[in-house]
Amino acid sequence: MFGWKKKLNDLKLTDLMAQLRPDLSRESLGVGPDFPGVAPNPLLSSDARKRNAELRAGALALGVLVNWREVSSDGSPRVVLMFDVETAGGISFRGIADEDLTITELTRLAPGQTLPVRYRPAVMDHYVALARDADPAHVQRLSDEIASLKRT
Repeated sequence: MFGWKKKLNDLKLTDLMAQLRPDLSRESLGVGPDFPGVAPNPLLSSDARKRNAELRAGALALGVLVNWREVSSDGSPRVVLMFDVETAGGISFRGIADEDLTITELTRLAPGQTLPVRYRPAVMDHYVALARDADPAHVQRLSDEIASLKRT
């Protein structure tokens, strides 16, 4: 009534998230307007579910943890992780991952830590996912490949 649907449609998801969780706004994360937002509940978003499925099958890269924020602590903690990502092709970008972690994984997080991540090379939208299934030998080869690119 009285135009509430129009106001609701004009409110973007990122604006809503910034109002609900100011610590997860683009400004507080230190990123620009082109950086993707964080979904309040990725399980309810069909786009987020599709993106996560694509990321699980994405290309492997290495991410250096810059910062992380806890989004919710219901059950297993859900956190937003910010990475400086480097790919085997020599591309570097700031990536964001929205992950459910165990308490043990959460206590082991430290800025500067290098973790394997997956990204979508065809999309390059800054979204990444932890590559928990990555073979350690493949991660080591990737690390060596990235290091050799830096030396040349």
